[in-house]
Amino acid sequence: MRRPRVLAAVAAVVCVLVTGCGPDLSGSRVRIAAGLNGGVYDKLAEPLADAWAAELDSARPEVQETQGSPDNISRVRAGKADVAFVAADVATENTAGLAALARVHDDYLHVVVRADSPITSFAQLRGRKVAIGSPDSGVEYLSKQLLKVSGLTGAIDRRNLGLTEALPALENRQIDAVIWSGGVPTPSITERVRTVGLRLLDITDLADALRATSPVYRTATIPVTAYNLKTPVTTLVLPNFLVVPSSMSDDLAEALVRGLFDARGALAKAAGAALSIDIHPAIETAPLPLHPGALRYFRSLKD
Repeated sequence: MRRPRVLAAVAAVVCVLVTGCGPDLSGSRVRIAAGLNGGVYDKLAEPLADAWAAELDSARPEVQETQGSPDNISRVRAGKADVAFVAADVATENTAGLAALARVHDDYLHVVVRADSPITSFAQLRGRKVAIGSPDSGVEYLSKQLLKVSGLTGAIDRRNLGLTEALPALENRQIDAVIWSGGVPTPSITERVRTVGLRLLDITDLADALRATSPVYRTATIPVTAYNLKTPVTTLVLPNFLVVPSSMSDDLAEALVRGLFDARGALAKAAGAALSIDIHPAIETAPLPLHPGALRYFRSLKD
């Protein structure tokens, strides 16, 4: 009587080992909320869509151009997107119904002024024209946090400009400063450091107050070599997560995480930020919980 049970157990083991015996996800529909065209989220989403199409043996996921993190979260909650790139401060403001597949890369706060500007501290932006990011973007969200803790919320002339529009405006003296969150170095900033001359403002005096607003914020130093600075600059570091609805099936979530790590080479070619995607920091998404399917993938690596 034991023979059928033994054969069934052997068959189950063989099925796990043989390609194609896993869950059939070939009909899965995946929509990725990325970001503005040409941004880091967008650059990473395109090769990730290719990798997930292969992993799922399904149609290539739709890559949605969006305004950024707050827009992306809204799309996931409304059922208009299945996976979203989201800055960690936005993702953890309200975690209900959400889960993370992985932490993918970190961004650094840049407060940029012209090299010949008299402005040497964030407090001196009072009364100035400052680009705070495009509407409904993660940069705008972070800018508002920064302005709140500095007491400058109503004391500056806020301009909703993304980096592409803000840097030319700074170059032409139409604005006095640009707030940006991105990789180090950010290529477009590097270019204007050479051609125009730019500086970064140190935010040491605001760091503790900023960290108190969100558990995901931490501080780091931008070295002089990044932008030919005269001295290192203390700034804020902000992780980015891949966010999904917590209702996503465990099998699909696990497959998406596997596809993410299998595609690291292609992602790194698309955007330098992907070089920091690694197994160990990937699980650090608290206070947003890892999806059970993602957790299953990471645990499988220890077996």
